[in-house]
Amino acid sequence: MPRKYYCVDDFRLAAQQRMPRITFDFVDGAAGFETSSRLNREVIEQVRLLPRVLVDIRQRELAKTFLGRTWGLPFGIAPMGMCDLAWPNTDKALAAAAVDHDIPVCLSTFGSSSIEDMGKRSAGNGWFQLYVGPSVGDALDLVQRAEDTGYEYLLLTVDVPVVSARLREQRQGFEAPFRIRPKQLLDFAVHPQWVYHTLVNGVPKPANVVSTGNNGNKPTFTRNEIRGHIDWQFLDQLRERWPGKLILKGVLSTDDAVRIRDAGVDAVYVSNHGGRQLDAAPAAIDMLPEIRQAVGADYPLIFDSGIRSGEGIVKALALGADFVMLGRPFLYASGADGQRGVFRLVDMLKNEMLLALAQIGCTDVSHLDQNVLV
Repeated sequence: MPRKYYCVDDFRLAAQQRMPRITFDFVDGAAGFETSSRLNREVIEQVRLLPRVLVDIRQRELAKTFLGRTWGLPFGIAPMGMCDLAWPNTDKALAAAAVDHDIPVCLSTFGSSSIEDMGKRSAGNGWFQLYVGPSVGDALDLVQRAEDTGYEYLLLTVDVPVVSARLREQRQGFEAPFRIRPKQLLDFAVHPQWVYHTLVNGVPKPANVVSTGNNGNKPTFTRNEIRGHIDWQFLDQLRERWPGKLILKGVLSTDDAVRIRDAGVDAVYVSNHGGRQLDAAPAAIDMLPEIRQAVGADYPLIFDSGIRSGEGIVKALALGADFVMLGRPFLYASGADGQRGVFRLVDMLKNEMLLALAQIGCTDVSHLDQNVLV
């Protein structure tokens, strides 16, 4: 009998049991002492919504027009590296859920699937997230592949100048390239189901950072290499180069947000990388209203970091986001129950949003603003 899941924490606990410790801590962990990651969730929990009465809420609308398209729901799947480490075929499950619910799914440069494969699976719902390694030329090759595949949305992630120290990963011996030692062998031995399915489906590897040219399988760049050499001039170059919607991900500064807007970028993505980069960073939700005020009421903003429920999505929309992305919850869901878990999570978030809207007397997510907050 399938296990029942009533909240994101249920998925997380089940994933922790099914996944090897090394892969679970890779998904679940954060920078340093994980203060920023905890703060993201705690501050969102402290935001209060104001119940309203005598409103006819029989019809509530969750569809949201954003960046030139109407999406079935006001949230999507954030870019995450090596999703298939959570459970084999996670990328396929995420793409299937995106198509079924008409929401975006973002493929990372360090994704387990190629740009081309994910483009086919996502059937127009795919976004591509770009990291720029030592070679700008290699990065622009990825951009060209995304354009050739038909992607219309490109996210440039700018909050990882270097990969931070993530203590749980270090303690478990997680590194790239991955090397198996006795500790990891024991970890895998006590999780035979994950090992079996991984071997049957193929050991996941970054599908987009390997050269397809004369260098054969020589990596274009690796996880821990410096990415902090790109600057505002590169942004201008990318804006001129990319014909579709351009989004800048990983912004917490109001000054940066205004400058990005003025550079012709289509949207700012407010995020502290889920607390995975700077442990001393503020809670991303605290910066969202300030950035909204700085860029103006009509400029598109995306938000992630710490969202764990449909109520959290409602809060972020009320605080100034136009669209919300979730990362870890989708990996928990896949780790817990594969594609069935991913689909269950989307339904859960959708139902939680509908319940929250009913309680606060709001019939359309597009109408959410700070008036619904206490």
